[in-house]
Amino acid sequence: MSKPRLAISLSSASYEVGELNAFLEVARAADAAGIDALRIPEHVALGADFEQYLWGNYPYGVEAPWLEPLTLIAAMAAVTERIRFVTGILIAPMRPAVILAKQAATIDLLSGGRLCLGVGTGWQREELGTAGVPFAERGDRLTEMIEACRVLWRDAPASFHGRWTSFDEVWCEPRPAAGSVPVWFAGSLTSRTIRRVVELGEGWLPIMGSGPAVIAEGVGVLHEAYVAAGRDPATLEVTMFAPPVAGDDGQPSLDRTLEGALVLGDAGVTLVSLFPPSFVPGIAETAAWIEVAARRWESL
Repeated sequence: MSKPRLAISLSSASYEVGELNAFLEVARAADAAGIDALRIPEHVALGADFEQYLWGNYPYGVEAPWLEPLTLIAAMAAVTERIRFVTGILIAPMRPAVILAKQAATIDLLSGGRLCLGVGTGWQREELGTAGVPFAERGDRLTEMIEACRVLWRDAPASFHGRWTSFDEVWCEPRPAAGSVPVWFAGSLTSRTIRRVVELGEGWLPIMGSGPAVIAEGVGVLHEAYVAAGRDPATLEVTMFAPPVAGDDGQPSLDRTLEGALVLGDAGVTLVSLFPPSFVPGIAETAAWIEVAARRWESL
């Protein structure tokens, strides 16, 4: 059995505005408990049309308090020592490439190389429109902006010429701690997603609701693509939520959920994340719950 590492997904939209300062306490607790990573999702400015959401009922209201993930990660990195941070996902096409490259490099350098960028295209037309991104262009923009970020992180001076991003002989310093920032691409494994992961990335975030069989098949495809590209398939990272599993009382059971997470590891998931609101009612209970979850995971 291949046991994945354990992450905690922290969505600020699950809590009241007055609770959000407690996120730093939760980060400290996760760091001390030995949790491998915190996964931070994003929305920027949502419209009221949730019919575009393809994964069941959208779980939040339009007034949910979405903290900007890179700012939140910077704050949490400052009060922790070893835990990694994964954006899951960052709606990357909403940002200019050079700004994302600078923000990511800064956080990565100051945190000692603890940032992973999980990126995707976003699903709501109105949200992307607030940044002037036509919905039909979001995929091509995502690919181009990560290409541009890679060049800015690698070269000094850097030059790049794309449809939306172009620059000649510029320096974007300082660069990331290890010379680059890991990028994990979200989505179903279309040919375009496979190319992104193999040519521009280090990992894959399967779409929500993907079961072990779908993930295992996708990991097999990516491993073959890695080998064909001359890359080591053992370096592929795959991160996925562990869906809550009910206990005999009908309520989400931490123990059964962790057992299900082990199955995801057998499918090729390397980092499995738990969602605290499925188990505890508020942010005040989350730090103590994380300590319990870490101990139980260690014992499996």
